[in-house]
Amino acid sequence: MLSKNDYEIINNSIRDIKDFPKEGIVFKDITTLLNDATAYTTLMNHLEEKYKDYNLDYIAGIDARGFIFGASLATKLGLGFVPVRKKGKLPSTTISEKYTLEYGFDEVEIHIDAFKNTTDARVLLIDDLIATGGTANAAVTLIEKSGAKCVESCFIIALDFLDGKSKLEQKCPVYNIIGVD
Repeated sequence: MLSKNDYEIINNSIRDIKDFPKEGIVFKDITTLLNDATAYTTLMNHLEEKYKDYNLDYIAGIDARGFIFGASLATKLGLGFVPVRKKGKLPSTTISEKYTLEYGFDEVEIHIDAFKNTTDARVLLIDDLIATGGTANAAVTLIEKSGAKCVESCFIIALDFLDGKSKLEQKCPVYNIIGVD
């Protein structure tokens, strides 16, 4: 359980940038969390404590900020890390999943042997933020296509005023630390 003090340390370390990337949007900047050793350590210790008894086999992180949290957590838990990358960024044979954007489509990939060709590998998916959920839903689909099971998705921030979290909860449990109304 995250204490109120630890929540405040993490939450207060995230900077709001108004009108980025366009007018009317308040961007949640996690770079200030990353360069605050106390806040980052507090976050990673909390995630380690939360997930240490989940009997996970892998942590999968979404390109690119999910790599930061996912690789750190995988190291703390003694697990392998699997990158979920944008199309064309992985060097070996991949499987991919398309998802819808506001104007068009995008695609994410994992290596076909990302989970070492095991079946039923238990995977935690992690990223910094969930908004509309398109990328996260595609990532969970990729994990399942590979024969693994996404036991939970974890986000530092959830934009609760969008429907991404509720959409993703139809596929797997979702945990977030900070909710933004």
